[in-house]
Amino acid sequence: MKPKHKSKKSKNKNKSSDEKRSAEQISTLSIAVPGSILENAQSPELRSYLAGQIARAAAIFQVDEIIIFDDVGVKDASNDAKSVDLDDENKTVRKCCTQFATILKYLECPQYLRKNFFPIHKDLQYCGLLNPLDSQHHLRQASTFLFREGVTSNKKVKEGSNSTFVNVGLLNDVRVDQRLTENIRVTVKLDPGQDLKSKKLRGSIVAPSQPRKETGIYWGYSVRIAASLTDVFTKCPYDDGYDLSIGTSDKGDELSSIEANSLKYKHSLIVFGGLQGLEAALESDDKLDVDDPSLLFDRYLNTIPKQGSRTVRTEEAVLISLAALRDKLQPEKAAPEFEFVESIPVSEDTGSVKYPDGRNPKKKFKKNHSNSDE
Repeated sequence: MKPKHKSKKSKNKNKSSDEKRSAEQISTLSIAVPGSILENAQSPELRSYLAGQIARAAAIFQVDEIIIFDDVGVKDASNDAKSVDLDDENKTVRKCCTQFATILKYLECPQYLRKNFFPIHKDLQYCGLLNPLDSQHHLRQASTFLFREGVTSNKKVKEGSNSTFVNVGLLNDVRVDQRLTENIRVTVKLDPGQDLKSKKLRGSIVAPSQPRKETGIYWGYSVRIAASLTDVFTKCPYDDGYDLSIGTSDKGDELSSIEANSLKYKHSLIVFGGLQGLEAALESDDKLDVDDPSLLFDRYLNTIPKQGSRTVRTEEAVLISLAALRDKLQPEKAAPEFEFVESIPVSEDTGSVKYPDGRNPKKKFKKNHSNSDE
């Protein structure tokens, strides 16, 4: 029996999933990953790196939502459990789930905003080792794109003024005609025709979905924690739930049996299992009364047939499956093609920032070990 999809809105100071999914015009892609895979890593550094691999895969394939679900439960993990607020309900989940979610949120957040939302914490101790997402919405100061992520500041405005200053990563804050409390993450649309070095920048607050809806740019993912496999479905942030759910398993149907562009969806969900597969998540979920995990999904697929290794790690399965399913999935309302690449400088692995035509927005000099200019 398939869990009934429900829309469950949640409050989140840092980019709530309700705000993130406010517009239903564009089809969305969600993935669900078990938190237990972090426990299989041999060191704290590898835990962080594993989470970073999931984040990178999500950004590359433009995933809209990442769900971290507890596939083991807390019955026998009282020393490794944590009480958290999930969708206005207080529930207990294992620490691996909360750490996983924290790292994913940290990596999704533009660098100039992180100090506002992520204080020094043990869960983020090794995030400096991780490869950056370099997502399209991680704009540099030189970027001229009309949308930017920002944080409301406590900068004073004139008495009686119904406005707020927002730090969007430029030299000066942007003034918006809306009174907001301090330290809230918002999406700002800059008024056209402005000099971005001006001290009097103006803009307006828009829904986080607006940049992608208007321009097609990928604007990051939201993160939510599910206390069980059931909650992956029932706490869905979309009004009509997920209309296409896909379970991945080596026991599923081979992906080659699916025709190209045949999996149509408004809101799709791809669920991955942990070390023991989706069967373990099903067994630990008291709310589900089925024995076969394939009954929970619209499609139950083997995305990596004829594998040469006895096991495929979840972080590998996510990357491979998203690539394999790309030409099978067909969004009913796809985002427009992004055509504003020239407004976003491209970062290279060296850390330099260049435009697609090779221009450097700001010349940088580096020194080698002999202290000579390169």
